[in-house]
Amino acid sequence: MVHLTVDIGGRPGADCRGFCAYCYFKHAKDVPPFGCRYCLPFLKGCDYCSRGVKEEYSGFLPLQTVAESFLADLQMVTGDVTRITISGGGDPSCYPEFRDLVELLGTLDIPLHIGYTSGKGFDDPEIANFLIANHLTEVSFTVFAADAELRRKWMHDPTPEASLAIIRRLAQEIDVYAAIVVLPEVNDGAVLTETLSWLSDIGVKGVILMRFANRPEQGLILENAPILPGQRVHTIEEFSELVRKSAAAFPDLRISGTPLYDPLFDSPFAIRNMPELLDRLPMIHKRATIITGAVASPYIRTILSARGGDPSSVIAVNKEIACLITIDDLTSLHLPDLCDTVILPGRAFVHDAEAEKVLSRDGVYRTVVRGPEMLSADGETSMGMTEVDVLTMEMEGFSALIRLINQYGCPT
Repeated sequence: MVHLTVDIGGRPGADCRGFCAYCYFKHAKDVPPFGCRYCLPFLKGCDYCSRGVKEEYSGFLPLQTVAESFLADLQMVTGDVTRITISGGGDPSCYPEFRDLVELLGTLDIPLHIGYTSGKGFDDPEIANFLIANHLTEVSFTVFAADAELRRKWMHDPTPEASLAIIRRLAQEIDVYAAIVVLPEVNDGAVLTETLSWLSDIGVKGVILMRFANRPEQGLILENAPILPGQRVHTIEEFSELVRKSAAAFPDLRISGTPLYDPLFDSPFAIRNMPELLDRLPMIHKRATIITGAVASPYIRTILSARGGDPSSVIAVNKEIACLITIDDLTSLHLPDLCDTVILPGRAFVHDAEAEKVLSRDGVYRTVVRGPEMLSADGETSMGMTEVDVLTMEMEGFSALIRLINQYGCPT
């Protein structure tokens, strides 16, 4: 199977009819490059950690540029293309040449997928029939609420009734996955129940509940906190329970949450409760410090302890999500607690050379090693996976992590 992506460019907030009130990119500053595993050893900053994380584009790309780039990718494919995904920094529904692009791709008779849209650029419900006729088979659609006025207020959607009508029509024919950023006392509680009931009634396949972030430790690394001053945020425990109860109340909907959790697979870190799988992981023979986020740390401790690891070797920073750890998180660590080998999350936004300098500033040289890209799948990722997929990812991720500990760690 070959999946191709059509990148239309675009800027968050500028090419989507304005920021939603709760948007992650709202107030984002032009911060210096963070550094990451893709940077050269002697140079902090690459395209990924300087531009990609901020989704920086100069604007939407012209249709001719998009088409030429896609054609070049298509010519490189040796097998059959089974899906084409339309994506970009801006909202596809606001792409000025959206209809022309869809018609062009529709001539290929290949299933189309829109990776994300708020629908704020769709003002005419007829667009749903147009998309169905041009082989759209799947779309991830931000809903926020089934209440049109809430959608108008918080998403700044000028035509919320049309957007909701489009979701209804698409759900009759294709796979629609709804995304809901949940704000306490705004669209949770009875409002969320009403929204999930409506989504269930119209035939939506699944719903990803996304916890609103408002503080740096929750993942706002672009110096843009708070997004909504004074707005309360669910704790991790509150949000996990909200996801659990929602899934139980609407069993016909595939409901999961990010950063926690997926009730269907009991993930992330589903293998923690499967002794038969834990027994197949390598034993730990050496010791290394594992740096991770506050959400993942208790799960990682449990899994590594089952294979002979020292629970105290797993150290959580204040940042909740491991892949959003930056150098600032490392400066707050108590250095005497660290081993001579420190394993960082594979996707953390830290330059390895800078990390070694920061973590060795007490005069003890510490080697920095990059861990696996992923140890598990959050609810947003696992939504499109099977249980076998999730468990395989976890087994491969933890096996790789343990091999790194045994290869680079210190004797116990």
